[in-house]
Amino acid sequence: MTSRANTALDSALEPTTNNDVSSYRLFQLISPSLPIGGFTYSQGLEWAVEAGWVKNRASMEEWLANMLFSSVATLELPIIDRLYRAIQTCDTATIHDLCERLFSSRETKELRAEEKQRGLALNTLLGRLDIRVDGIELDDYLPNQLLGLCVAAVHWQINVNELKKGYLWSWAENLVMAGVKLVPLGQTDGQLALIHLSDQFSKALEMEQQTEDWMIGSFTPSVSIASSLHETQYTRLFRS
Repeated sequence: MTSRANTALDSALEPTTNNDVSSYRLFQLISPSLPIGGFTYSQGLEWAVEAGWVKNRASMEEWLANMLFSSVATLELPIIDRLYRAIQTCDTATIHDLCERLFSSRETKELRAEEKQRGLALNTLLGRLDIRVDGIELDDYLPNQLLGLCVAAVHWQINVNELKKGYLWSWAENLVMAGVKLVPLGQTDGQLALIHLSDQFSKALEMEQQTEDWMIGSFTPSVSIASSLHETQYTRLFRS
């Protein structure tokens, strides 16, 4: 074996020196199970199935696409983008405004409770892990999951665009798996739904980039109706 080959082999066997773990921290944040138990919420999908509005993969994909383009792309993603920048600059006034805008856009009791519960759970976890950004105290703001996600992302140096992509995936995976249980659907249908929904993520991200401050909001009346009626649904697997 030549000396050049030996050198190449030795190099290949050396441990990597890449210490960038931001991608792995993003995977932690977007898990439906960790850190805030997103798997326990269906955001009105449970009632939609009960009412027959969602009864197969096609109707579930239509339901979720409506949520994607009428809420996630115009509310959550723009707020993530702005919260991230406000945290970086310690713009506490803007953070307050964005948290209030997010909470006021949750139109039902269950959706507001979900936002608060997820936010409190994430705030508690970040505190125990000593994840923080100087000048930003989570307890000073209305508890919500997006603020905690952005604080963790800034702390772990997760790129904001990657954070938004991760949020999209987490949202879609959580609700598709809820649909798999509720409709019910097989695992193959669940995977197809994720493929078809994620194919539309680039369009959602483009919409987010075109959303001006005054345009931030959500318009999903069917989801609001389903969420309201879910409060009194007789048998329920999910908290929303």
